[in-house]
Amino acid sequence: MNIPGGARIWLVAGHTDMRKGFDGLASLVQVQLKQNPFSGQVFIFRGRRGDRVKVLWWDGQGLSLYYKRLEQGRFIWPSANAGKIHLTYAQLSMLLEGIDWRAPKRTSRPKIIA
Repeated sequence: MNIPGGARIWLVAGHTDMRKGFDGLASLVQVQLKQNPFSGQVFIFRGRRGDRVKVLWWDGQGLSLYYKRLEQGRFIWPSANAGKIHLTYAQLSMLLEGIDWRAPKRTSRPKIIA
């Protein structure tokens, strides 16, 4: 995915019918979220089973759609049934890798120099 820097990234709460394509997802953005799907913002949708996500964004020339299915595990998603949650680009990267983006833990801490 080639998302431009500075683009707002929104995780869409709840479950989405993964049979929806460009037009169906753009309609959800416009009607449910009251956002413009052609604004350059990024919208992430998850299916009911939790192992699939679709990412929709306007790249300046047309709508782009990225679809990913995890072979094991589920994408971490908020328990809210409606609305949207802002993510950073780093959180989006973690989400797409199947990592818990809500509270990532560092593998090591700096040591005090004596």
